[in-house]
Amino acid sequence: MGWQGWLTVALTVSVLATLVAIPRLRPDLVMMGALLVLSISGILDPEEALSGFANSGLMTVAAMFVVAAAIRSSGGVDLVVERVLGRPKSARGALVRLMLPVASVSAFLNNTPVVATMIPAVLQWARRIKVPTSSLMIPLSYASILGGTITLIGTSTNLVVNGQYQALTGNPGFGLFDITPLGLAAAAAGTLFVVLAAPSLLKVRRSPDETFADTRSFTFEVAVARDGALVGKTIEQAGLRHLERIYLAEIEREDAVITAVAPEERLRGGDRLVFVGETEAIVDILRINGLVPAVGRQPALERNVPERRLVEAVVAQQCEVVGTTIRDGRFRDRYGAVVLAVARGGEHIRGRLSSIVLQPGDLLLLEARPAAVGRLRRSRDFVLVNVLEHELPDHSRAWIAWAVLAALVAAATSGLISMLNAALLGAAAMLATRCITGGEARRSLDLPVLITIAASFALGNALEKTGAAEYLGHNIVATAGGNAWLLLALSYLSVMVLTELITNNAAAMLMLPIVLAITENAGLHDVPYVMAVMMAASASFATPIGYQCNMMVYGPGGYRFTDFLRIGVPMNLLMALVTILCIPLIWPLRG
Repeated sequence: MGWQGWLTVALTVSVLATLVAIPRLRPDLVMMGALLVLSISGILDPEEALSGFANSGLMTVAAMFVVAAAIRSSGGVDLVVERVLGRPKSARGALVRLMLPVASVSAFLNNTPVVATMIPAVLQWARRIKVPTSSLMIPLSYASILGGTITLIGTSTNLVVNGQYQALTGNPGFGLFDITPLGLAAAAAGTLFVVLAAPSLLKVRRSPDETFADTRSFTFEVAVARDGALVGKTIEQAGLRHLERIYLAEIEREDAVITAVAPEERLRGGDRLVFVGETEAIVDILRINGLVPAVGRQPALERNVPERRLVEAVVAQQCEVVGTTIRDGRFRDRYGAVVLAVARGGEHIRGRLSSIVLQPGDLLLLEARPAAVGRLRRSRDFVLVNVLEHELPDHSRAWIAWAVLAALVAAATSGLISMLNAALLGAAAMLATRCITGGEARRSLDLPVLITIAASFALGNALEKTGAAEYLGHNIVATAGGNAWLLLALSYLSVMVLTELITNNAAAMLMLPIVLAITENAGLHDVPYVMAVMMAASASFATPIGYQCNMMVYGPGGYRFTDFLRIGVPMNLLMALVTILCIPLIWPLRG
């Protein structure tokens, strides 16, 4: 192995270390940096470096994003929820009612939009059947992950592994249901484990409604004296713009409410000012000449007014303000919404609100105008979980969307057209039948994920081209003594550990060339080992950072990191055991 191989290995290790040690750095930027190094060093020519952007697997993922978004926008998932969840008689009954339909739907749709749609529905359902939210949110995520392993299109990881496998080996790849026997076995075992073990392993945590129930604990109101010194002054001139421990959330003026107050807004006598932050600061505020205590009337945030919406939202991993404070991220200017409170790990974070550094999974209580709520809902930076603020979808096209998906699956399964063409036709049909608008289709394309996948191809290609994958594979085979079953276990466990630390797509792309080199060096059939990579890359249950769906339910469930470890580690081990035992029964390890 020459210097190119050693540089590729060093670059791979650096990428892994960076993604693990500096989670604030987005995976797409890290992977694009690696692609740049490979291109500048000459290890890959431009065509090889950019080949991932033209890979059929990546294009299939992009098309399936549109199909999944159309099912969601048309109310297809809501239709399933309304007809299936019902009123179970026990906590375990609720888990069965939840996990079976979610896993079934996730077998054919990208699981991220499924979970995003289900979160507000499950929150409302949990209140209705009087089951703690924390008993249902992790099972919701796990069900979507398990369902994604059942078919080739169930998760983007399966599609991109298939595309990379085709590119590296020249083989035709896998059919839609080739992984189904293994996926069904894993999904059945995982569902049974959650139904039996979750009630005892998951602690009861405070729900989002309980976390932000008492608005008086983090807000207070004062009034502008009618003939006081502040009448006619702007917010800036009155010294109310850059306060230390609190900030102005809204102004109640007569029967109207002004939200996301601009610094140029002029105060009038009788205005009621709602401040957010450390309520002890009311003493400092009342020292300002022209402000007096607000007396009488129900607190402003507890009254329903048409100009204002209160929204609970989860901070997504790719949110632009992750790693910055609310003030430095210019949250109000960027999103047109005011942060009223932040909860992390099920606990309301007290103290100076503007100095809180936002993290993925944080639950925010936001105040915004109705138009701004619509923008927040369409943004990829948040998942809205306040069901009261969601527009009801038009269910009239739900059956059309499901019919398009069924036709897509039938066409791909029959071999009439390729998976790529079936996905592209499905996306076009969703647009033609108006199950989704052009704008919604564009927003459904998760560019950070697509860029991460495409750039990961370059690193995988470099490992294969430079001989680094063969070198590593040869040494792993020698260490394992050529034992086929042991090599299968090592392949699975390596990907499983990586998936808990970095994104699942990146873990699969980095390990696939090495796994293929292992099979070639040991004279083994490559299909069962590729299936192990697919399964291990999806089997991310032990941490909220390993899989986006886990992070999405982190805030709404009020969880702590240890909640995932408690149920996720045994879940990971169970999936490893089921996969490693079942694969040799389905595919021979030696060709």
